[in-house]
Amino acid sequence: MDNEKDQDIDVGSVVEAVSADHSFGAPLYVVESMCMRCGENGTSRFLLTLIPHFRKVLISAFECPHCGERNNEVQFAGEIQPRGCCYHLEVLAGDEKIFDRQVVKSESATIKIPELDFEIPPEAQRGSLSTVEGILARAADELSALQEERKKVDPKTAEAIDQFLSKLRACAKAETPFTFILDDPAGNSFVENPHAPSPDPSLTIKFYERTPEQQATLGYLADPSQAGQSEGSLAAPSAETASVPHGTIGATAGHRAIAQSNSTDISDNLFRYSAPEEVMTFPSTCGACMKQCETRMFVTKIPYFQEVIVMASTCEDCGYRNSELKPGGAIPEKGKKITLSVKDITDLSRDVIKSDTAGVKIPELDLELAGGTLGGMVTTVEGLVTQIRESLARVHGFTFGDSLDESKKNKWREFGSRLTKLLSLEQPWTLILDDELANSFISPVTDDIKDDHQLTYEEFERSWEQNEELGLNDIDTSSADAAYGSKETN
Repeated sequence: MDNEKDQDIDVGSVVEAVSADHSFGAPLYVVESMCMRCGENGTSRFLLTLIPHFRKVLISAFECPHCGERNNEVQFAGEIQPRGCCYHLEVLAGDEKIFDRQVVKSESATIKIPELDFEIPPEAQRGSLSTVEGILARAADELSALQEERKKVDPKTAEAIDQFLSKLRACAKAETPFTFILDDPAGNSFVENPHAPSPDPSLTIKFYERTPEQQATLGYLADPSQAGQSEGSLAAPSAETASVPHGTIGATAGHRAIAQSNSTDISDNLFRYSAPEEVMTFPSTCGACMKQCETRMFVTKIPYFQEVIVMASTCEDCGYRNSELKPGGAIPEKGKKITLSVKDITDLSRDVIKSDTAGVKIPELDLELAGGTLGGMVTTVEGLVTQIRESLARVHGFTFGDSLDESKKNKWREFGSRLTKLLSLEQPWTLILDDELANSFISPVTDDIKDDHQLTYEEFERSWEQNEELGLNDIDTSSADAAYGSKETN
């Protein structure tokens, strides 16, 4: 961009631009700032832009005409995501194409290479837009920057760093296999999947709940002691709501409540499955503003499913609302696979409970989402497809960016069109929920589930690897079983 098009303004105007609601058409801001190398004044340029189907970002670049110092940085101007993300990229020896994958690293992300016992903390490399090769090359350059001085002062340390640099450069040239891990508690980092929307055999994405320490690091907790404030007296008002026949599952009011994320209405409409004996109310902490709020909880039984715990929270200070549905009772001995043949518009209105451990498959699109990709949710078939479409656009950023070639753009457009056609029901399609813990559910449209021939449930034995991932292999209940056995004998 030409210098005459640059707009000279103060820092306050830049802050106002970042806080503004617009995303496109933002001008390039130029601010005079001091060079940290020579002490003279240089120029910083700021550009607020939106990466299509990814995030709103603030790109900054500094240049000093006196000493030639230059640097750039990417910061996220949007919100912190609900959950953290962790990308595992397996790099095989000789696979040089994998180094061209684009990587967005936020200022809160950590990069690890376990094979080298190497870690790049958030403060070492700030927010950047690069590639796998670029990040490794930058790490090698920063480690070797002071080697000459280090050899004079501490030769042993310099020799150890030289040995490590040789291993790091070998990885950067694909001479040895390694694992590239990008862990971001803010959820704003990204590693490109060139095979998208199909699964990537080399890339694994996991989403996780942040720990209290990570919340504090991101600035969520003003007072860390509030994290433990969950005790209080329990009020248990009775719910005078009569249950209605199972055939009313999927009523319009319930769908409207789910679509609007109205926690109170969701609770009211879920009473239809069976009237709870009591609704407990207890104080809790708002996940948005950390003020005291109220959480309501009740246990109910969903026909043909299981006992569930419904929790709804509302905050009067900031208006934040949240609802959760958790499985109750014991862990099932077997997993469950639910298959629904979607043929008409009534099937799109079926209630769906998808747990955190459930995977989603649509064979007609060759689409497969691993467990945890969308998290747990209470929705409908139509709502689930909409969530899949939005999630794919968010996770697989740069879908229509300038760096993507035309063939990949056309591939994404075609897949998006096919995904949208599912809701128009131009032809029948199949929805599969594969849940290792059998905590998912699709409601039948008949009073008796055996009469619903479009819906099938299939139980399966979990493998040792699945039990290990769920932590079930480490559970030992022998002491509790013996204690209960002795009480029953007495």
